[in-house]
Amino acid sequence: MTPPLVPDIPLASPGTEFVWEAVVEIAPTMMLGEGPTGERRMVPITGGVFAGPRLRGRVLPGGADRQLLRRDGVKRLEALYELETDDGAVITVHNRVVIAPREGGQPDYRFSTLEVTAPEGPYGWLNRLAFVGTLNPLMPERPAVLIRVFALV
Repeated sequence: MTPPLVPDIPLASPGTEFVWEAVVEIAPTMMLGEGPTGERRMVPITGGVFAGPRLRGRVLPGGADRQLLRRDGVKRLEALYELETDDGAVITVHNRVVIAPREGGQPDYRFSTLEVTAPEGPYGWLNRLAFVGTLNPLMPERPAVLIRVFALV
């Protein structure tokens, strides 16, 4: 391992803390045509549910996941949607996902960074954290994806 450039400050990796998981229901993929860097797609978000230790509720319909399938096989997703908590607060989620095939039969690389915007009040703490996530398809059993979200700590 290369020594740190500033040895007086300890080299520490961030930890994670589970925040919520969501089952996001989706409509069939809409093909948007070929662009200069690959195939463009859009997947409408039709609903779902989410739950975690400090919040729970439903995924609101009306969001969408815009996708770019690059020529090198990597898929870039950019989803924008809202969550409504059981007590009526609306939280906006902007989720950027990278899906890349791996060699040797390993599962695809499927990780994301999320920007979360919540109203001030009981969920204001969400506005002060950085988030990462995972994404797992639930097809063909159901037209949905499982998203798990973690705060960096």
